[in-house]
Formats: sequence, structure tokens, C-alpha cells
Amino acid sequence: MEIEPDTKDWTWVLQRPCEECGFDTSSFPQEDLSRMIRENAASWELVLEAFDVRTRPSPQVWSPLEYGCHVRDVFRLYDYRLGLMLTQDDPTYPNWNQDETAVRDRYGDQDPARVSDELVEAAEGLADRFDTVAGAGWDRPGRRSDGARFTVDSFGRYMLHDVVHHLHDVTG
Repeated sequence: MEIEPDTKDWTWVLQRPCEECGFDTSSFPQEDLSRMIRENAASWELVLEAFDVRTRPSPQVWSPLEYGCHVRDVFRLYDYRLGLMLTQDDPTYPNWNQDETAVRDRYGDQDPARVSDELVEAAEGLADRFDTVAGAGWDRPGRRSDGARFTVDSFGRYMLHDVVHHLHDVTG
């Protein structure tokens, strides 16, 4: 469940379909990113309504609710980072410890209906921001605190794989 892997390990997501979830980040045009974010959020709404959302399949694996909280926070974080990329020259994003956030914010104790609403709202904000990107804006750079470099395009594709993969983690 690592969101910020080693710098040298992340680019595979852009080079081939994921062996676990099957998602291929190169299979769609840039302009579809916003739509796909919104569709992913709609799928999470169904998950958070239909599943036994508080039960972990094993002690080391998050429950659907915990994954939903994480995806909500990924949408929020990426919206913030995308804002930096679009308004600053080659920004470095502050680090985010997802596991610390999950514990501090008590992901497993949150209200599923509220998480669902917040997830959709966060996804909509991020999708709206991606809707503003055009032309050379897709090539604007940014860096994680570990030095991994992204363009707006690779950043969006990397993020979309993360939330699609987590949906697969929950729904199979």
C-alpha cells in the first residue's frame, strides 16, 4: 500500500499494464483523465454503500472504508500537487506518509457515507483542475520529495493507476 515508492520503481506504471489490476495508463488520451477520475469516484460511491466496509480481509490489508479514505486523500493531495505544478516552476511536493495519516485520522472509524461524499467532492475538484490543462500545460514538471520527476501528464496517469488499483484491491 505504498503511495510513494522508490524513485527508480515508479515508471513501470507508465510503461506497461499493471500485472495485478490490468490497468494500462497509456491506453487513453490525456483529455479523458478527468472523466476517468469522476468514473472512479462513482465506483467508490457504490463500494462504500454496498460492502461490509469496516471488515479487513486480513490484519495487514485495509478495509474498503480505509481504502476509500485513502483514495479520498489521494484525490485531495493530487489536487494540491497539481495546483503547484500549474502555478510554480518545477515544484517539489511535500512528503506524505499515508500510513501515518490513516492512523492519525482513524480511517477505520470514519462514517462511510461522509467518506463517500468527501471522496466524490475531492475527485470532482481534481477532475475540474485537470480540465483546465491544455497544450504545453501537460508537460509542466514537478517532483516528489524523493526526487521522482513527473510531468502533468505522467502525474495524472500515475495517480489514476493508484486509485484504479485500489478499487481492484477492494472489488477484485
